[in-house]
Parts: sequence; C-alpha cells; structure tokens
Amino acid sequence: MDISYLGHSSFKIKTKTATIITDPFDAAVVGLKFAPNEAEIITISHDHPDHNFSSKINGIKKIISGPGEYEINGVSIIGLASFHDREKGASRGKNTIYVIEADGLRIAHLGDLGHELSDDLVDQMGDIDILLIPVGGEFTIGPKEASEVVSKIEPFFVIPMHYRVAGMSSQFEKLEPVETFLKESGIATENLPKFSVKKDDILEDQNTKVVVLSTKQ
Repeated sequence: MDISYLGHSSFKIKTKTATIITDPFDAAVVGLKFAPNEAEIITISHDHPDHNFSSKINGIKKIISGPGEYEINGVSIIGLASFHDREKGASRGKNTIYVIEADGLRIAHLGDLGHELSDDLVDQMGDIDILLIPVGGEFTIGPKEASEVVSKIEPFFVIPMHYRVAGMSSQFEKLEPVETFLKESGIATENLPKFSVKKDDILEDQNTKVVVLSTKQ
C-alpha cells in the first residue's frame, strides 16, 4: 500500500485493487494546489469546500459521504458518525470518520474531528494500523487533543494532517504547524515523500511512529 499526501486532509491511498482519495479540496478555498488525479473511490468527511471538491478526480466509481458500510473493488470502508465541534455539531456540523481496510491493513481517516473520542467510538473503530489525524486546532482537535487520541487508539503509524503550511488562505492562519503536534506527542518521527507499507512489515510489539509526509502535487 502506498499513501501520498495531497495536502490539507487529502491523501491518495493506492491499494492492490483500488485507489482512494480522501477529502479532495477546492484549491481556491485552501490556497494550495490540487492537481487533477484519478481514483475509483472518494471519501468525504463533511460537506465543506475544503473537504468535498471532487471535480478534479477522474475515474470515480463511488463517492462516500457519510456513515455506513461499503465494499468497492475489494476495499472495505466503514463510516462512523462524529462531530466537527465539541457541541455535537451545533457549531460546525457533523463529521464522518472512515475506517478503510485493504491489503490486510486498517487505516482510520478522522476527517475534521472536533472532539475527544468516546470509548464506544474507539471500540467501533477497532484496531488501527495507520491513523490519519488532524492536528492543527481551530477547526478541529489541536496538538494536545490529537496526542490524547493517538494514546487511545494506539496505532502503529500516525500521519498528521490539517495543519498550517506556507501558502494557505488567510482563514487557516490560526492553525498550528505540524511541529507543535510533534513536540506535544514526543513520538519518534520520520519525514517521507511517500509512505509505503505492507502488513508483513509491521511487528506486533513495535512502538507508534509519526510519519510526516511531504505534499505531492
């Protein structure tokens, strides 16, 4: 499995049987480039233009935009209901967490999660190998809350997303940079252009590692 970072909360996940793109964004809104791409499956965590812009994606067979259980091209996806804020959606609405299972691996994309995870939601997610988690705060959980979520889920790999980078629109200027989360978590970190992993590569007793991906456009 190969995971590339397209920026913001968008990743390209290439499995043996399908390609998934999470939360494609409108470049005009985010301020970052979003090049045309191809994928059979799109997951959308919530209906905001910095997470639901699929018009530049070709070859789409299925757009998933809410809770439920899905099976497409040998990929299993479970959408779990959550919220974009701490007021059960009163401020920013609903959010969907996606658990993606393919190639023997289980990935969780938390979308714009805005609250701590309940034990029940953690149980519904099950064992997670790779956690894609927002860390920038302001619109989502911040560095401290993200570190607590990582401790609850205990994945093998953590890939941060939704943090401030150079060139973003002014509405995202209050996001924390990824370095704040790295300092808060204190977890060993590796910087990579792309994350490639197989189930056989993972040792059951290995410690959690943070992987910071450079943006691929």
